[in-house]
Amino acid sequence: MVVGARLRKLREASGISADQAGYEIRGSASKISRMELGRVGFKERDVADLLTLYGVTDPDEREALVELARAASVPGWWQRYHDIVPPWFEPYLGLEQGASVIRCYEVQVVPALLQTEDYARAVIRLTHPRASEEEIERRVALRRERQRILTRDDPARLWAVLDEAVLRRPFGGREVMRDQLRHLIDVCALRNVTVQVLPFGAGGHGALGGPITLLRFEEADLPDVVYLEQLTTAHYPDRRADVDHYTDIMNRLVVDADSPPKSLDTLRRLLAED
Repeated sequence: MVVGARLRKLREASGISADQAGYEIRGSASKISRMELGRVGFKERDVADLLTLYGVTDPDEREALVELARAASVPGWWQRYHDIVPPWFEPYLGLEQGASVIRCYEVQVVPALLQTEDYARAVIRLTHPRASEEEIERRVALRRERQRILTRDDPARLWAVLDEAVLRRPFGGREVMRDQLRHLIDVCALRNVTVQVLPFGAGGHGALGGPITLLRFEEADLPDVVYLEQLTTAHYPDRRADVDHYTDIMNRLVVDADSPPKSLDTLRRLLAED
């Protein structure tokens, strides 16, 4: 994404259209768009040709960007799960690992980054009913590795808004759900994790279409990314108006939801109910 953002700035500064750039690398405007959004890998030849087209002649500047493109094409750790990761989800894994702030709204299940192993197994068994036990365990392991971004040396910030229905739907049974509630209470103690509950009493809200995830990155050149997951696919709306729309929805959800302290009280109350 960093490489793509820099290529976009160079293209726009040189006054060259995406169609012209695509023709230069034997592609199309669509290919240029995917490259600039960081959705595809980079061929060194394509990057070099684009730099020439954009008038970048300084050897050091060219080599720095080509080297960055080379590093961007190195497979991530999640590649070893290629047999269980669908093509539409793989880009998200890379985005998630590189994000500095992750904001999400969930209406059905606890966010994957906050799930216990038993809760994750219960969810995975429902969404992949034909999966073998070995595959289920691999999917749980993938989810567990994703969660490391919350406890690494430079952890990502997670801000999750959970519909009350998430907390009242006992995936895996009573004890599994109790352990999940305890885990949510524990992670609320992390400085980089914020959990808010959107109670039924809050009434209607703007996120009627389902779960929403917003990713933000430290690099100033990178735009926020919207991720909308469905059962067998996902969408990445990238028009500025769309990104602003979903950002506004998330901001309103945060206002409508209970405060973090009140949400923590709700988690403790639900745990005590059983």
